[in-house]
Amino acid sequence: MIALILAAGYATRLYPLTIDTPKPLLPVGPKPMIDYITDEIETLPDITKIVVVTNHRFAEQFDKWAAVKMEDRRRIIPIQVIDDGTTDDSNKLGAIGDIQFVIEKLQIKEDLMIIAGDNLFTYKLRDVYDFFMDKRKDTLVAIRVEDIDQLKKLAVATLDEDSKILYLAEKPEIPRSTVAIYATYFYLKETLPLFSIYLDEGNSPDAPGHFPSWLYQKKDVYALRVDGTCIDIGTPENYKEVCDNYKEILGIE
Repeated sequence: MIALILAAGYATRLYPLTIDTPKPLLPVGPKPMIDYITDEIETLPDITKIVVVTNHRFAEQFDKWAAVKMEDRRRIIPIQVIDDGTTDDSNKLGAIGDIQFVIEKLQIKEDLMIIAGDNLFTYKLRDVYDFFMDKRKDTLVAIRVEDIDQLKKLAVATLDEDSKILYLAEKPEIPRSTVAIYATYFYLKETLPLFSIYLDEGNSPDAPGHFPSWLYQKKDVYALRVDGTCIDIGTPENYKEVCDNYKEILGIE
């Protein structure tokens, strides 16, 4: 299994913090945000490589970050940074466009875990991995969210008693449930060719939740309800709050 971290966005809502620094490399406590993600990825068995897809503006910074990480001899999973060649919001590929870019560039023919590089989360990736391996079905992460305004900004799902997705919509105007889907996805290798079909049909290349919203209508997709939360750091004020309270938020003693 390859782990793909999406880090090609420009995080304009966080300006001026992210003019010269990519959001995943902003420090939260003692380390950059992306380190919390890679630490969780390293709890998974069978990960052959961590791939970080980024844009041309920030590729060099991620290369330097990866080089430092790989100097730590305790880390045995290789990290590869891929530059998608884009320079700003006007020519960005979008999250799904970046996923397809990486699949094609690396000719990926194994299961793929995809995760946003700009969110902090408290659920355990190992729980999702175990569910995925047991079901051998494409698997998403579901968290209960009561705030209607927040649900309108997320992907929202309806699940059956076996956790199969019956309905899924990205950023619905009228949410049908309180089951929010966050940007952590486990896809079977057999599913990967469908990214190309999705894009060829003219569907949105942007938010990664658009793809599973299309996919569940083609094949069975499941979502594991997890304990914990996912924090989207969207504004400088929000970032300061997270930095001031990261131990409490992430459950660090």
